[in-house]
Amino acid sequence: MFDKILVVCVGNICRSPMGEALLARELRTAGHDRIQVSSAGLRALVGRPADIVAQVLMRREGIDISAHRARQLTPDLVSEADLILVMETEHRRAVEFMSPLARGKVYRLGEWRKADVPDPYQQSEEMFEYSLTLIKHFVADWLPKVAR
Repeated sequence: MFDKILVVCVGNICRSPMGEALLARELRTAGHDRIQVSSAGLRALVGRPADIVAQVLMRREGIDISAHRARQLTPDLVSEADLILVMETEHRRAVEFMSPLARGKVYRLGEWRKADVPDPYQQSEEMFEYSLTLIKHFVADWLPKVAR
């Protein structure tokens, strides 16, 4: 059973805030309010809000992420999480390098489809939309596995 899920990307201003917000909403909708979902970045732009394009797209989803502020991934955050969902294969290696005890609890968000979520940072709105679409599909794949 998972109590704390951590979603990780690089800067913690695009993919992981969107993934965090979508997963939290879906868990609440499924009646799993006790599961805490948070996010962090491997090279976080600490203190920065979510990218404005990510905010706009999430608003369209009915979710406000304007209060989000990027935070750096730390060994303590890794240790506290029961499950860590990363956006790319390389992120998994970076988390496990930071904290070797994380092995066995770090997976790609797109694990079940063997896919990464590309980084839309400083790219077009279409790229953000594509990444968000993947995140939505991958969150749906994880939901039955974490909401038992």
